[in-house]
Amino acid sequence: MAGRFPAAWLDELRARSDLVQTVSGYVALKKNGKKYWGLCPFHGEKTASFSVDAEAQLYYCFGCKAGGSVFTFIEEMEHLTFYEAVELLAERAHMPLPEMIEDEDYEKRRTQRERLLNANREAAKFYHETLFTPAGAAALEYLRGRGLNDSVIRKFGLGAAPDRWDALTKHLTEMGFSLQELQLANLTAIREEEPATEDMPARPRRVYDVFRNRVMFPVINQFGNVIAFSGRILEKGGERKYVNTSDTPVYNKRKNVFGANLLKKERHLDRVILVEGNLDVVSLTQFGIRGVCATLGTALTPEQAQLLKRFAPVICLAYDGDAAGQHAILKGLDIFREEGIPCRVIDFPAGMDPDDFIRKEGAEGFGRLPVLTPETYRIRRLKDGSDLSTRDGKVTYARQAVAIFAGLDPLERDGYIKDLMVQTGFSREVIEEQIREEIRKQQAQAGDPWAKRDAARSPRVDPLEAVGVEAEEAKSAPVQAKKKLSEAELKLLRAEELLISLTATGRLPEELTQEEDFEDPDLKAIYLDLKKGASPASLIDQAVDGDSRSRLTRLLMTPQAGTTDELIAMAQDCVTTIRRAGYEKKLKEIQDRLANCKDVAEQIGLAAEFQAVSAQLKKM
Repeated sequence: MAGRFPAAWLDELRARSDLVQTVSGYVALKKNGKKYWGLCPFHGEKTASFSVDAEAQLYYCFGCKAGGSVFTFIEEMEHLTFYEAVELLAERAHMPLPEMIEDEDYEKRRTQRERLLNANREAAKFYHETLFTPAGAAALEYLRGRGLNDSVIRKFGLGAAPDRWDALTKHLTEMGFSLQELQLANLTAIREEEPATEDMPARPRRVYDVFRNRVMFPVINQFGNVIAFSGRILEKGGERKYVNTSDTPVYNKRKNVFGANLLKKERHLDRVILVEGNLDVVSLTQFGIRGVCATLGTALTPEQAQLLKRFAPVICLAYDGDAAGQHAILKGLDIFREEGIPCRVIDFPAGMDPDDFIRKEGAEGFGRLPVLTPETYRIRRLKDGSDLSTRDGKVTYARQAVAIFAGLDPLERDGYIKDLMVQTGFSREVIEEQIREEIRKQQAQAGDPWAKRDAARSPRVDPLEAVGVEAEEAKSAPVQAKKKLSEAELKLLRAEELLISLTATGRLPEELTQEEDFEDPDLKAIYLDLKKGASPASLIDQAVDGDSRSRLTRLLMTPQAGTTDELIAMAQDCVTTIRRAGYEKKLKEIQDRLANCKDVAEQIGLAAEFQAVSAQLKKM
């Protein structure tokens, strides 16, 4: 991810964003020795195991193994991508992004964004204050009639749009906002003057509020900015039940959810609960249900799914129990599957929505609701729409059910097989054969060449499939060896990080470590960067994944005891491990070539090469 920004620019931003100062905004730190210590913000603990190294500009938790640089810390704390974390820190440091430095309109857009956010914030204050005045009496009565108390009303900043044409517009223009800004924020609408025609008289220019006589729900993003509004009508009539802010320069309904600001404040969430309506979010929160949010007047989008993934490991769909809600759940499950996000379904009784249910059954009743896997939910809905009184109906149902759970592992699948046997009367053998056929079919559709060939034949297990399984098992041993080798490479990097500076003085033999000693290309690149003088923090930002970042952070932050000679010996041991593995790999390759070689001259050459490599290995 760091590759999207120039290294020199990132180094400057990192230097301006002091890690100790940044972490102190979230965690109480106490200096002990050369490091700062505090309670880890990423997992619950009573004894401080979270350390910050001011010199290396790295943090590491010895409890949950979280670690990284200032960019990583902001990513995790604010639930952001790397790019968004850099953006946030750059904004705090008043550093324009590299692509914005030469952009003449950047400052204009930044100023416009701030103005629109300020207008939204003042509008939210206006609506909230109006709620507790005579002009907001009807809205307040509606909210209290839905069982909401003043505490949760204030928590969400709920408000009232008065039953007047331009109350908000007048209020905000008096504060200095222009009509153009209010129109851009979708707070004010302007109908331009229209000249008279033969059929219609002239219409004067008119300026009016977008939201009038409605209960107002401010949409607040994870940074605490009011970015939009949703207004619910108070009186029944021809108008839409809800009016929502259209997309603006500060708001995109596909990329945001209602309640994101509260999600960000929650720590150690084990799930996010996604509902359909704003009132569902408010009601569930009032009853103590954590991690609740809602989509914004649209069906679930991939962008919203990716946003929610940042807050918890599992997303639970808690849509209404009516037909429309069930259909929306099935579409939502498709999106989570496509995005590779674990999900579950909280199944409500038919016809009930979360707001109705929580007010009737309370938090305890909500906790007893079944939480279904996607496969279980799909099969339930499939069974509801199937006719199991006929053989054709049973065959169709069984075939569609098998298609749903064929991708599960055998242990998960076993329970579904037992249920299907009871529901349809088919034997286990028949169902399992159908599963094998379905698996081959899905593999063929995914482009597996062996499955394609198999699909063209009779439905049976081809010997090549078994060979493929054996080949996968054979691959596992080298993978484990490579994992150990990478650990040796990482330890070597730790020794090198401390000793590379000695190379210039002649204390560290040049031949101790060479570029060729690193098999992993990422670790090789890190080694070369270290030799060039790169900081440990900059190396952390180049880690390919969270596990690599955690391991590398731990190694670079763990103090190495011992004399210089002892550290050199440690580095030499790592080099020996790495080079021995290299020689053993080379010998295996020569043996494989000899086994398949028929040319005598080539055999002699390979034998000589084998002896030479063996001799090198014996010297190790």
